[in-house]
Amino acid sequence: MEWLVASVISVMTGCGVYLTLRARTFPVVLGLTLLAYAVNVFLFSMGRLQIGIPAVIDPAAAAYTDPLPQALVLTAIVIAFGMTAFLIVLALKARSELGNDHVDGLHRSDDELKATKHNSTKAETERSES
Repeated sequence: MEWLVASVISVMTGCGVYLTLRARTFPVVLGLTLLAYAVNVFLFSMGRLQIGIPAVIDPAAAAYTDPLPQALVLTAIVIAFGMTAFLIVLALKARSELGNDHVDGLHRSDDELKATKHNSTKAETERSES
């Protein structure tokens, strides 16, 4: 069972990193969400969850489980949800202001035109000099 959980965590982390490094905003949001899920599963697995044992110390109970991983994951879920909502609103605002969804916020078509003009003038000056 541990290898399955470790495999799931590694796949989610790998996909999250891959999507975070994309140039578009929607894959970045999905990548950060996957990374948050991977961290949550990792915290659960490190907390050694036990089923059927109370999380609060009870004198009648024979044993208890540590409530700290559950509290950490609940806090992480709330923070990840807030972060995702903020990123979506920021991406939508950038899309409406800039007209594209590139994470660097540049107008690719204008930049590509400038680069093409720059390269063509540079090539012409090199031809005229030689």
